Amino acid sequence: MQTFLEFEKPVQHLMEQIEKLKEVATEGEVDVKASLKDLERKLSETRKEIYSKLTPWERVQVSRHPDRPYTMRYIQGLTEGTFMELHGDRTVKDDKAMVGGFGMMDGRTVMFIGQQKGVNTKMRQYRNFGMANPEGYRKALRLMKLAEKFGKPVVTLIDTPGAFPGLEAEERGQGEAIARNLFEMVQLKVPVICVVIGEGASGGALGIGIGDKVLMQENTWYSVISPESCSSILWRSWDYKEQAAKALKLTAEDMLANKLIDGIVPEPIGGAHADVDEAVRTLKSELNKHLAKLSKSDPDKLVERRIKKFCEMGVVMKAPSRKASQKKAKA
Repeated sequence: MQTFLEFEKPVQHLMEQIEKLKEVATEGEVDVKASLKDLERKLSETRKEIYSKLTPWERVQVSRHPDRPYTMRYIQGLTEGTFMELHGDRTVKDDKAMVGGFGMMDGRTVMFIGQQKGVNTKMRQYRNFGMANPEGYRKALRLMKLAEKFGKPVVTLIDTPGAFPGLEAEERGQGEAIARNLFEMVQLKVPVICVVIGEGASGGALGIGIGDKVLMQENTWYSVISPESCSSILWRSWDYKEQAAKALKLTAEDMLANKLIDGIVPEPIGGAHADVDEAVRTLKSELNKHLAKLSKSDPDKLVERRIKKFCEMGVVMKAPSRKASQKKAKA
């Protein structure tokens, strides 16, 4: 059964009408082709209108849609059944919230790594809701180093509400594991592409988010904190989450405008969950385009550009004071 968000009620109403009309046509053998065509046209127009003016908070809701494809669904579509998952960090255990392995994408071997959320209650518990422990980030790093050893590009798919915040995770070095990944990823001598496919929250997302190209799907978010947590800190209530979402500048458009990402991957009208196959095809096209260019680059140049790119983020040039300007003019 399809799930509809609050702002999608007009779409839900039209889809219910279409289903009823189809039932009438089946049971009574009535010709409803003209009415059905008119409703389908209205449905397309309504969906297009709604999704053309989503607020930041509504985009956050779409990124969390229960029908939205997760990392494994994308990997299966991108590799067409050639994916071989690899397990374990060789220290503690295999973190089920972080998945990775080699797969063939249009004739090119790629190391895919990403956070995996569960598709139902049992699987969400099994995958720890996509929140990786330190061993998850260490597994990711092990796989990145393996890809570097064999000269294969790395693609990371980011979708997490954050790294697991439990006491045991901190005891095993959650902060160090993420920091180590940042340090090592920026020095990988193979192409690295990072894509936010859902939620991109805090260090949990950044732990696999350092790449030559960082992309975001159209209806995703990337921020140091979620709107709800931001609202609870600033206003001591979740009631201001919509205001917080707007202030955080967490949408793909905001991130691109602030030069924190390199591109936006379009989604089907209605979100990636509305047409998963189309979402996979679009993502594959973007990945192939960037990998074709990056694979021609010298490894040392890749590292040099990557370091330069991230070092330039957040740099603010302070304007000289009026007194200093006048002194300089006199000189």
